[in-house]
Amino acid sequence: MRGLWLGCLAIALHAQASEPALLNNRQVIETCQRAIQLMESTSVALPELARAGAPLVENARQLLTNLRTNTANADLNYSFVTNLHGYLALSDALPRPFPFSEEAQKQLHELRDILARVESHFHALIALKDQQLRNPDRDNLARYTDLNSRAGPPKPGKPRVIFLGDSITDFWRLNEYFPERDFINRGVSGQIAGQMLGRMESDVIRLQPAAIVVLAGTNDIARGIPLPIIEDNLAMIADLADYYKIRIILASVLPVSDYHQDSDPNYERTPARPPAAIRALNDWIRRLCATRKLTYLDYYTPMLDASGYLKAELSDDGLHPNSAGYRVMAPLALAAIESATKPVPQPVQTPRKHRLFGN
Repeated sequence: MRGLWLGCLAIALHAQASEPALLNNRQVIETCQRAIQLMESTSVALPELARAGAPLVENARQLLTNLRTNTANADLNYSFVTNLHGYLALSDALPRPFPFSEEAQKQLHELRDILARVESHFHALIALKDQQLRNPDRDNLARYTDLNSRAGPPKPGKPRVIFLGDSITDFWRLNEYFPERDFINRGVSGQIAGQMLGRMESDVIRLQPAAIVVLAGTNDIARGIPLPIIEDNLAMIADLADYYKIRIILASVLPVSDYHQDSDPNYERTPARPPAAIRALNDWIRRLCATRKLTYLDYYTPMLDASGYLKAELSDDGLHPNSAGYRVMAPLALAAIESATKPVPQPVQTPRKHRLFGN
């Protein structure tokens, strides 16, 4: 009997230890929702708590609204933890009626468990951000060092094009979609526009391309990076390309969807990448291209369904294109590349007619 009890305890401890501290987007929202429900219900059992804790409950509601658009925001997570701490401290300090409801007691215990969970998530989030900041190769320059050294110069009559981007570019097998072309993939999964800017010298300029296709922004939005910062980084990429006489093609951010979340809760994409934020960034990219006479590559519109989301058949996870998605993107990219790299017609100079003296 003792051995069985110890075995059960070991299994329970292992399960607890293996539970990841970092919550996914859906778990953050659901956990915070449950916390607010418990705050509301326990305040009914404690009339004094209903009055004193009302500002904390309202703060929590507002924080949840903001977290829906950016679950990875450390400030929002910290504020939620602080409000939950304050609410539970009030519940401990205020007198309780006798007899105190057993159900309310259970709810307060559950609320403490949630506090421990969101606090653990917050610390894991800070650790992740600290690790990202301390990474000696933040931009992942080492990823393509060897391939770049073996690339060689472009061949005459065969324009070289670099595809610079994140995982959507990284997963794209360009040789299958563009055979016999000098198209080079320099995508790095998880990257933001600022990291791509950091790779411009090593992964683009040194390879002497005729053009560059830039697909960036979806990870910036997911990390809560303000739109003006994303815009500045994309504009600086365009500035560098222009300085080195590289034709630049700026692609729209792809739409996302939640259609596949039943197969995996992590496939709920819209909380971290709100469609409105994607549209706002794409509108800016389109305006930049029009103003500076750059080539705008619109992936967004052909991949959008009638409800405003990424078409279900073009992705298996609501974010990354599947083979059907890349088949939609490939001809669009090729048309943009051919438009950007075609020779600029030179104005025809007609010989001036010289008037004869005296006529």
